[in-house]
Amino acid sequence: MAEQQVKSRQRVVEHGEVFTAEREVKAMCDLVKQETERIESRFLEPACGNGNFLAEVLNRKLAVVKSRYSKSPFDYERYSVLAVTSLYGVDIMPDNAAECRHRLFDIWNKEYSANVKDQASEQCREAVRFIFRKNILCGDALTMLQADGSPIVFAEWSLVSGNQMKRRDFRLDVLLNENPDDQLYEAQMSLFGDSANSEGNWTIDPETHNPVPKPIREYPLTDYRRVQDYE
Repeated sequence: MAEQQVKSRQRVVEHGEVFTAEREVKAMCDLVKQETERIESRFLEPACGNGNFLAEVLNRKLAVVKSRYSKSPFDYERYSVLAVTSLYGVDIMPDNAAECRHRLFDIWNKEYSANVKDQASEQCREAVRFIFRKNILCGDALTMLQADGSPIVFAEWSLVSGNQMKRRDFRLDVLLNENPDDQLYEAQMSLFGDSANSEGNWTIDPETHNPVPKPIREYPLTDYRRVQDYE
């Protein structure tokens, strides 16, 4: 059966929507093969469509998780969730964003169920659904705004220790801005530059003394299976 690269002629005319074929997706992912096989390496697809690139990366990451942790259901679960947290996507079409979330969840859930078997957790499944809702958004990566006009905000997920996960939310426009606030450059040049006194979207790293994006929100450490408890 031929791949569907176009949903409708109207969408091509109005949005230039043509999905990348599987052969090209695999070839492009092979160019960064080492990164696609690092479980924690983060990927952002700014025009993700229904998830062709993200699906390929997720499959590669889950293959690594299986090769390393298939003998331990607990470790497989943790690191498969970590793989999920590393994938981000934006698409201007609401149906594409929704389809991408479902597609990625189905890929993860199929592998999760096969590897963890009777130790699979519905709570973990709900956590993964929640992560995809936060990581795959409907918006415009050019304006960096969501469909409702608010800034695109992504959650950074970090597996800190054991089953504890840390979530910090960042604005995408700040993450991609290479020119932080002038006040922070001034603070950087000062021997007394103190991140506690900085304002705006940037702060000074106390160790490197370099400007770094400031999270707009931080959440308490929580079990990775309960990240959905903090909406």
